[in-house]
Amino acid sequence: MVGSGVRISGAHRLSEPTYQAYRILHVGFAVLPILAGVDKFFNALIDWTRYVAPVFPNLLHVSKQTFMMGVGVIEVVAGLLVALYPKVGGYVVMLWLWGIILNLVLLQNYYDVALRDFGLSLGALALARLASAFPVARLRGDALPRT
Repeated sequence: MVGSGVRISGAHRLSEPTYQAYRILHVGFAVLPILAGVDKFFNALIDWTRYVAPVFPNLLHVSKQTFMMGVGVIEVVAGLLVALYPKVGGYVVMLWLWGIILNLVLLQNYYDVALRDFGLSLGALALARLASAFPVARLRGDALPRT
């Protein structure tokens, strides 16, 4: 029994609000970074290069588009990490979002997006903390017992 009242040794039921919250965060923080990462190659949602502080691609001597493709690869890997290892992946996504926030603050133009990303980082932190209370429940749902 964890202090929050979550049973970690028994079967988890879909009706438990804590488990539902965990699964919502788990699926969301696995799928959404993958989708955003893939879109860095296609720019279907938006031209992602507008969100890049020039200092970062300049440090690497690459174009903004090439830099964003690298970001896309990292986001896909982060999403897969969350899917397979949500406890570790949640912390990785939280730190990644803090890096994005730093980038946005350097741009001095997207404080609203930076604030929103801070809220998302808290969700990623919540996922990592909740993952400590539940056995690894990969997106297949294999950790959920049949009752």
